[in-house]
Amino acid sequence: MARKRILILANFDKPGVGEQIDSLRGWLEQQVNLVAVQSSLDPLPAGVVEADLCIVFGGDGTLLSAARAVATTGLPLLGVNMGKLGFLAEFSVEHMQRHLPAILAGEIQPTQRMMLDVCILCNRGTEAFRSPVLNDVAISAGEPFRMIDLTVRRGEQLLARYRGDGLIVATPTGSTGYNMSAGGPILEPTLDAVAVTPIAPHSLAVRPITIGIDRPVFITAERVNEEGTAVIVDGQLHAHLHNGDVIEVRRSEHCARIVPHPGRPFFQTLSTKLQWGRSPHHVDEAE
Repeated sequence: MARKRILILANFDKPGVGEQIDSLRGWLEQQVNLVAVQSSLDPLPAGVVEADLCIVFGGDGTLLSAARAVATTGLPLLGVNMGKLGFLAEFSVEHMQRHLPAILAGEIQPTQRMMLDVCILCNRGTEAFRSPVLNDVAISAGEPFRMIDLTVRRGEQLLARYRGDGLIVATPTGSTGYNMSAGGPILEPTLDAVAVTPIAPHSLAVRPITIGIDRPVFITAERVNEEGTAVIVDGQLHAHLHNGDVIEVRRSEHCARIVPHPGRPFFQTLSTKLQWGRSPHHVDEAE
């Protein structure tokens, strides 16, 4: 049987990541062929489409940048947590070593996570920005921190006009991030829907909503802060937004394929990582 080909993407700015990869290199090379070992921010090597698996060393942010980088390849991602939370990057180094043979043998299959495509069309009709999205698209008022005004449509249908500090459109994967902190709903990862969550809305009548993504969502910047309003992708990529610009958000034809930890179902991860559904008494018992 041919040896599997592995790409390693890593955040070498995190303490201990480089040393950890160096210590694992001999063990890995006994089992697989390493296509490349590189920073998750560098351009992908030419042979990446022929890799069988990408192991991502870092944290959830590193996994997000890796997912965007390999979005069109279908390459499965295995996240090794070297950060704090590890909600997406579920594996410790020890657990990665324990489960890697089963993953390579196909006994643990990657799950498909919906991705989005976002683009900004400036008021002259030209495309100013485009990116794949795994977590969320956030519109932040920015300096000078005056309230902004956004109109949201799904296809030709008007959904709402939002006045406040901004808006978040989150995938099920991203629903447990900024969206949740802003009061938005948690979505099960397999749902084909997005959460649309206002940030500090001016009206008490405005609430988060979950909608299908079978049609594109158009967000028109009716009035924004020309100096500071930004569109932020996955908390990592930024683009300026101007009056009259239209943000188009649609379901991507590509999915992120993330290898799940076999011992951590989604709702268990919610409970252990985010304390969802737990009373303080239950937390004390778990500890």
